[in-house]
Amino acid sequence: MATATQAQGGFRRALRHWLGTRAEAERAFPAATLDAIACAIAEGERIHRGEVRLVVEKALPVSAAWSGVTNRQRAIALFADYGIWDTEDNCGVLIYVNLADHKVDIVADRGIDRKIGVATWQAVCDTMTRGFGRGEFQAATLDAIGQVNELLQRHFPSNGPRPNELPDQPLML
Repeated sequence: MATATQAQGGFRRALRHWLGTRAEAERAFPAATLDAIACAIAEGERIHRGEVRLVVEKALPVSAAWSGVTNRQRAIALFADYGIWDTEDNCGVLIYVNLADHKVDIVADRGIDRKIGVATWQAVCDTMTRGFGRGEFQAATLDAIGQVNELLQRHFPSNGPRPNELPDQPLML
C-alpha cells in the first residue's frame, strides 16, 4: 500500500510530466543542436562499429509517470520499441534523455554491455546531467557522444565501410 508521501510524490511527478511542453524541449534542443548531434553520431560511426541513437523525451506519458515507471524502465522500453537492439553486430547504444525528470540513461546492446560496465556509462550520463544543470544542452550532449564514440572505438573499432543501421538524427518525443 502506498503511503501519503509516496502518493504525493507520484502526483507531483505526474503533474510535472503533464505540464512538460514541446516548446521547452525545443529550447533545450533546437534544430541546430539536433543537427550538430546527428553529425557527431555519424562521425563516430565512421570510426567504430557501434550504432548510437539519442532519444530526447520532453515528458513521460502521464500514466507512466503516475504509475512509477523509472527512467531506466522507459529507456529499456524505447531501446526495444525503436529496434536499437536489432543491429548486425549487437552493438546498438541508446542515450535516453528525460527532460521532465532531469535524467539520462544509457542502454547498450549485449555485445557492448559485455565490454563496457555500468560505472562507465554512468560517468557519461553524469557528464550530460551536470551540463544540463548549467543549461548547456548542446555542449554536454556533444561531450557525452564524444565519450561514447571513444569507448566504442576502443572496444569496437571500425573494420571498414558498413551500412548505417539506425538513424543518426536524434528522436524528439
